[in-house]
Amino acid sequence: MDRLGGLRCAVGESPLWSQKEGAWYWVDIPARTVWRWHAASGSARSWTLPEMVGCIALKDDGGLVAGMETGIFSLRLDEAQAAAAEKLASPAGLREGMRFNDGRCDRQGRFWSGTMFLDMAAARADGHLYRYTPQGLSLPMVSKLIVQNGLAWSPDGRTMYLSDSHVSRQLIWAYDYDIDDGVPSAQRIFADMNQHPGRPDGAAVDVDGCYWTCGNDGGCILRFTPEGKLDRRIDLPMAKPAMCAFGGAGLDTLLVTSISAGQAADDEWAGAVIALRPGVTGLPETEFQTRAAAKPGNAFL
Repeated sequence: MDRLGGLRCAVGESPLWSQKEGAWYWVDIPARTVWRWHAASGSARSWTLPEMVGCIALKDDGGLVAGMETGIFSLRLDEAQAAAAEKLASPAGLREGMRFNDGRCDRQGRFWSGTMFLDMAAARADGHLYRYTPQGLSLPMVSKLIVQNGLAWSPDGRTMYLSDSHVSRQLIWAYDYDIDDGVPSAQRIFADMNQHPGRPDGAAVDVDGCYWTCGNDGGCILRFTPEGKLDRRIDLPMAKPAMCAFGGAGLDTLLVTSISAGQAADDEWAGAVIALRPGVTGLPETEFQTRAAAKPGNAFL
């Protein structure tokens, strides 16, 4: 288990691996920062954005697509440390005190992200899950979410996973997923995290189709088989792992971001970004397809 430098994030989220660059990306949400870490040189760079960024995905034409406070954005990060953010879409239901949270692309290159109300203590089920393509932003695809999280897809793309991290829910759902239209259906409980340590946070899927979720407040990562059976637990040195992603040249490294906000100031692992070798390989993250002629699936905003 290796730590990437002495970096300490308030809320480290959305790690992803760029094979083209040989680099890891992730975000620190309240710091409004995107980080990049080159694996070969061990060098880190960061870019400050005009508002909080909850999640990112690679774009097929370079740069990133991101879910932020006020909508979906296209990000261009140059080597002079400047960041250009262009708003692509914003849902009407995204009110003050809300932002986009967890997100990633499906296997066809559509970008998905969900919204949440920032004051988690209010337990407001105001969150919605949206799909964004070059055609625009969809109507809500899943609604009444408190803390949307855990988006991932099976290797064949035909199962979508989604979780709600709020302490009153702590559930991971699975859906049938129409890979042509990009529409989830047949929601069912995949794993009830009330029966396991930690709340379900960010997640990743490996080549065997197993679902890895960060057990936030539980200090661990749990792996569930495609049938929803817990078959592995990896204990971590931090209490609040936030999201994990497979990467590295052989896709055999699992990068884990974490949260320092609300933790003891002398907790050296809180907010750390760590890399470990779990003994399995993952799948490459699909880039956002900027010119894809995807079918709409349902009405757009």
